Amino acid sequence: MQLRLVVSNQTNPYWNVSVENYLLSLPEKDVVTMYLWKNHRTVVIGQNQNPYSECNVELLCKEGGYVMRRTTGGGAVYHDDGNINFSFIASPELYDQHRQFSVLQKAVGYYGLHTELSGRNDVLCEGRKFSGNAFSKGRYQNLHHGTVLIKGNIDDLQRYLRVKPAKLQKHGVKSVQSRVVNLSELAEVSSENIVPRLIKAFEEVYQSKAQFVDFNELILLKEVKMLYEKYSSDAWLFARWRGFCSQYVAQFEWGGVELSLDIDAEHQLVRGASLATDCLDINLTRQVEDLLVGASSVERPVAPEGASKTMIEDVLNLIY
Repeated sequence: MQLRLVVSNQTNPYWNVSVENYLLSLPEKDVVTMYLWKNHRTVVIGQNQNPYSECNVELLCKEGGYVMRRTTGGGAVYHDDGNINFSFIASPELYDQHRQFSVLQKAVGYYGLHTELSGRNDVLCEGRKFSGNAFSKGRYQNLHHGTVLIKGNIDDLQRYLRVKPAKLQKHGVKSVQSRVVNLSELAEVSSENIVPRLIKAFEEVYQSKAQFVDFNELILLKEVKMLYEKYSSDAWLFARWRGFCSQYVAQFEWGGVELSLDIDAEHQLVRGASLATDCLDINLTRQVEDLLVGASSVERPVAPEGASKTMIEDVLNLIY
């Protein structure tokens, strides 16, 4: 097993996500990569989320910020220059969430801070979230990535993000601020001094020396430039959501949903369906939309067997 280390020197989120997805495309079986990066004033949304529901797009863009859609599921998070983000990329044979979380927890532990895992994708310190994580499986590599709040602007986070009241109520809190914490409030942590600690923890957990790869060389690659064009495009970020109008909204244990239906009242058929969700399962949106389009608008279709059946049935309960 080899360890690869990539550290971005860009804060443009579209370059950062492009390099991440290039690394995911490599047909390797014996390499574990840790990729560290920062984004400037960016709201990052899950693959199947509606940007206009998750953030104040107009204000964010007016103030020089970015909306970035990632390729994993999960909810919206806010990145700025005061924070650090990480990606672990490995083949299925070497992908190990326990080890990957251990790298993060060990690095934070060097500051004398105790951390714990919580829920489906959060890491807490003193009972408050400092890291949200998301996961996906690719053709060659699996991905685990997340953000580490160090000295983020909480005021900007609250101005840009639109956190739904149902989600806050579910967590029993009154504001975004009461749910999250900057590590710099708890110890002498900065987005600069945590990098060598993450590298040290990476090498200690995996008991090997990491090989550095120059980020500047990666962004010159044709494949990375093509990915940049995709992930910065209007089609990827906004196009399908401009005319979206939520008709059904709900918050489940597994995530929140917004559903829009186009009904042919004369023939009692569903002509079109769009589902926005922060569910970690990125396939749920496609499964629900495929099931509903062409189905009766008055007779409930049968959810297919599989891992997503319970979630699909929860969505169907909103309609029928």
